[in-house]
Amino acid sequence: MSLNFLNFKKRHRWQSCYVWAVWFEGPLGFGLLLSCRIVQAFQLYFIFAKRRLPPLRSHIALLLFLFPWFAGAAFIHIRKPLNNRCHSKAQWVIPVISLHALYVAILVAFTGAIRHIEFRFNELRDLWRGILFSASSIGVWIAAYILNELHEEIGWLQVLSRFCLLVTTSVLVVVFFCVSSSQPLLSQISLRKREPLRCKTMGQALGIPDSGLLLRSEANPPIDPNEPLEKLLLNKRFRQSFMAFADSCLAGESVHFYDDVHELGKIPADDSIRRIYMARDIIDKYIVAGASMEVNISHRCRQEILTTPNLTHPHLFDNALNELLQLMKMNLARDYWSSMFFLKFKEEASLRLNGHELERMSGWNFSPRLSAVHGSDDPFHHDHLSRSSDHNDKDTPLS
Repeated sequence: MSLNFLNFKKRHRWQSCYVWAVWFEGPLGFGLLLSCRIVQAFQLYFIFAKRRLPPLRSHIALLLFLFPWFAGAAFIHIRKPLNNRCHSKAQWVIPVISLHALYVAILVAFTGAIRHIEFRFNELRDLWRGILFSASSIGVWIAAYILNELHEEIGWLQVLSRFCLLVTTSVLVVVFFCVSSSQPLLSQISLRKREPLRCKTMGQALGIPDSGLLLRSEANPPIDPNEPLEKLLLNKRFRQSFMAFADSCLAGESVHFYDDVHELGKIPADDSIRRIYMARDIIDKYIVAGASMEVNISHRCRQEILTTPNLTHPHLFDNALNELLQLMKMNLARDYWSSMFFLKFKEEASLRLNGHELERMSGWNFSPRLSAVHGSDDPFHHDHLSRSSDHNDKDTPLS
């Protein structure tokens, strides 16, 4: 009974050794870390260097980069080259180290291709940190292997080396270093959960002038319902009122899309980096199938945007905008003019107009004789002063 128990315990320890050494160190550890970083650099290269969307979705590219790791782990698991101490021979170690070094070299190549781009969310710094950490992990892995092979009889050294391997390839490290670059604003917010939220939109994060803000000095021309909708939407106050009405009808995606495209138009044509950030955010939010606020446009128009060779093109979203304007004219615009949102908008517009008139009038100094003339320009101003001074002199008692 005791012999069977010892054999079972030995076999269980040997199987656990295979699971940790083959799977958690490879495809679920170092392989996943490097693959995520390579996919990040792969996306940044196509988006900012090639100025077009990557040919592969991020999850598909990640599976392709992980496939060699899972294939290698399965092959090693079948051949079982590890002994009862979880050690392998040199002919197995060299291919494994070569695979690690190959992925680090691929990551360095993609990162070097985009090193000249001025990113706004520290993506390049994160990639260099990933390269440094990956290279350091390989060094720790080699050192632990050499120590295990040279000093198999030292128990504390075996425990320490395996602990280092576990730390460098743990899932926590992978989660910490694999922050997605496809949503830089979301990544920026998620890394600052303890700080107050500073940027609610991509336009604010990119520093677009007056993005999402309503200025008191902003012009407030009267709204004529007979004017074209595309002209009325240029007024930010009307656009926000119309957006609130569309949101109440659960159909606000088109107006939000118009607002973001309008913000994109404020970025100068020569500022390609910010235009790419904004265009990518619009595509992820409204154009990609299954997006959080996917808009109702034709398949042809959607494919034109997704397959564009230039994300900085000034007319990238014009066709989609025209289609959505027609939908808004047929549906939302007709109901808006008779809604409480429009009545509230007119009431607030009249109050603001009266407020501006009062503010303008309060800046004048009214005199009894010329009520519309400043005190300094009043021809009787000095006369008032002299009379008041004489009156004060008479009332002042002599000492």
